[in-house]
Amino acid sequence: MTENKLLCSKKLFFVAGEKSGDLHGGNLIKALKSLNPLIEMEAWGGEDMEAAGAKILNHYKNMAFMGLWEVVKNLRAIFRNLKNCKKDIQNFRPEAVVLIDYAGFNLKIAKFCKQNNIKVFYYISPKVWAWNTSRALKIKKLVDHLLVIFPFEVNFFKQFNYKVDYVGNPLMDEIEAFVPDPNFRKKNQISDKPIIALLPGSRLQEVTQMLPIMASISNYYPDYQFVISGVNNLPEETYLNYKLPVIKNDTYNLLKNAEAALVTSGTATLETALLGTPEVVCYKTSPLTYQIGMLLIKVKFASLVNLIMEKEIVKELIQHNFNEQKLKEELNKILKTGQFRETQLADYKILNQKVGKGGASVRAAELILKYLDKKTDAINY
Repeated sequence: MTENKLLCSKKLFFVAGEKSGDLHGGNLIKALKSLNPLIEMEAWGGEDMEAAGAKILNHYKNMAFMGLWEVVKNLRAIFRNLKNCKKDIQNFRPEAVVLIDYAGFNLKIAKFCKQNNIKVFYYISPKVWAWNTSRALKIKKLVDHLLVIFPFEVNFFKQFNYKVDYVGNPLMDEIEAFVPDPNFRKKNQISDKPIIALLPGSRLQEVTQMLPIMASISNYYPDYQFVISGVNNLPEETYLNYKLPVIKNDTYNLLKNAEAALVTSGTATLETALLGTPEVVCYKTSPLTYQIGMLLIKVKFASLVNLIMEKEIVKELIQHNFNEQKLKEELNKILKTGQFRETQLADYKILNQKVGKGGASVRAAELILKYLDKKTDAINY
């Protein structure tokens, strides 16, 4: 990657619509900057992408609408965001746009880019293997290069005659770089009592659905302290009613100090498992969204942990099963006195082997630069 040709000025525009996309986008931008410091980058994203060197034009907190009803309620804002994002791309005139997850919004941006002859990279594929598999054909039509993070996605897209690049999972970059803080408890005024971590999500709709039930069982565990993993992009009052400690933007240290965790379904379930903390996966949405989802979903499991392992190694409490009684039952199984804890921890070791080593961000960055200079066909690492 030291050829002079690659070290010319390039312009890339990034779009990430939620916290995890901002995190992975930030790492990708860092890797791109290390390979070519002359790249100019503008983005719709957040703090991580900004810290890495991109100019942020709109924060993802203005885009994070979850669930069918929430999307319908906010259609005006969504259409305004789409219009403004397209305008920002036109004004910047990039060589390529890099889309990160966030399928509903980003596929519309991909269509706009295709119509305007702007190359499209998609990093972290929409989960079309989970539902609406016909969307794979849409991605094939609109996306020049798809960089996937799960090995099974290569074969999934192969059935649509679409060659994609497997670059590894970017979570491993974060986890391998993480160094636990030995002063975490003291710094956050947390006692020596064993911790049960609550990870209710990073979007307001998620937290308001999940946290009341998660927090409701804390009174049943007087020998433990329940600690909420919070995020700065949500209002302070989001967490105030629960009278539990809140640790913001330090989830990894919280998990490393926790005996167990209750985790909202999403990327955090995989992070929790890779960090070795026993967990119960939880999820609840509006009744309408849930019923429609049940008609569309094509996979057996909700959590990435179980999907990768192709069996249930973490319990999933979904919708009506996500209640106080069942939550207590499943939490008891993974505490130090529980019968399921050691089995789950042993399965986590196999999961780590399946996910593999870090380096996804660098591999993705190398491919993007090579494709921009037309120096490679699809490569699977």
